[in-house]
Amino acid sequence: MNTTTNVRTPDESLSPSRRQIVAGLSILLGLTASALVAAPVVGFLFAPFIRPKERLWRSVGRLNDFKIGETVQVEIEKAGVLPWDGFLAKTSAWLRRKSDHEFVAYHINCTHLGCPVRWEATAELFLCPCHGGVYNKDAYVVAGPPPRPLVQYPVRIHEGDVQLMTSPVPLV
Repeated sequence: MNTTTNVRTPDESLSPSRRQIVAGLSILLGLTASALVAAPVVGFLFAPFIRPKERLWRSVGRLNDFKIGETVQVEIEKAGVLPWDGFLAKTSAWLRRKSDHEFVAYHINCTHLGCPVRWEATAELFLCPCHGGVYNKDAYVVAGPPPRPLVQYPVRIHEGDVQLMTSPVPLV
């Protein structure tokens, strides 16, 4: 009877087997995939604590620059702007002067999917080109799929300037 024993040399006992290498790579790959999935979730959960929360008043022009009854598009800088925001740091709003000291301002984006609405002065309507949303001059939905009126900005007159309040998260 011939018996052979597998005797490993000291160098062989220290080297990992193929099974151990594949198992280690599988664990490493699983951890990497988990981290890639978890990173956006963690970022979303902690974003309210990281982003600035201040609301800022932004000037859009002098009081005398706007005619009573006229709706015009104004450009404003958002609050909570980060250095890498570039052109996304600015947005627009629709501003109407109702009387000598009363203004109303609406967010430019449709409440359905966020497409920019345009003002049709002759019809006194805001029109969304994406899905046919129609708002009256007071920003209430009169046709189409938008679920609610246009978002309204707080407006004030401060030292002769017309100002809109902006926030890092859109006002709803």
